[in-house]
Amino acid sequence: MVKDLQHVLRSVGFDEKEAELYLTGLQVGSAPASEYAKSSGLNRITTYNALENLVHRGFFTFVKKMRGKWYAPVAPEYLSVEAHKNAQSLDRLMPELRSLQGAHYRSPRVRFFEGWEGIRRVYEDTLIAKTELLNYANSTVVRKYWPGYDKEYVAERVRHGIYLRGIAPDDATGKRVHGEDREYLREIRLVSQKEFDFKNEIKIYDSKVAIISFGPEERAMFGVIIESKEVAETQRQIFEMAWRYAGKQKR
Repeated sequence: MVKDLQHVLRSVGFDEKEAELYLTGLQVGSAPASEYAKSSGLNRITTYNALENLVHRGFFTFVKKMRGKWYAPVAPEYLSVEAHKNAQSLDRLMPELRSLQGAHYRSPRVRFFEGWEGIRRVYEDTLIAKTELLNYANSTVVRKYWPGYDKEYVAERVRHGIYLRGIAPDDATGKRVHGEDREYLREIRLVSQKEFDFKNEIKIYDSKVAIISFGPEERAMFGVIIESKEVAETQRQIFEMAWRYAGKQKR
């Protein structure tokens, strides 16, 4: 179990000694470097230097007492937040990193996600979009499978300032959602439910196309993210064609 925890900590930037000291800190709480050295089995100089480095990086705090410094680790939840930030930063930089590769090394990237948690990860990826979101979706189907969709996803999209243009079936839910466009930083155009009763959702953003399919049960749910400048641009053009059609239907 301890080895598993150390492996996780090392994956978020700790070396072996730092991981050992962090786990020790969760057990001993606020204590001087000498106590950390004794509990972890590390020598005092190594322990002191590692703790000071962890303080500098924000993973430990300290207070000065009569007999020196007492150290304490930050809450585990902080590590999760930092890891998430790092993952988001990496995703934002991915286009630039991939552009450094020679043309013969670049190829489309396809990621497949299964189940409800997988679908959530696809939605989370759209929240780092630098461009507007173009979207085909059935407003009723999405909210049926995800009752908290508006509060958990739409509100987060708005908080990130990501504008959405969408096409949806003209049913009761579609009309209600359309009526709230200004509030939620979007413009939705409705099309005939009889002719276009979408069963899955497609999102186009940056150089990506995300496809989300809700099945009758969780094991049938899946999501796909295709990362390709050419594929995304073609899908963007097809969306614009559909957008114009939807605009004529509205008039």
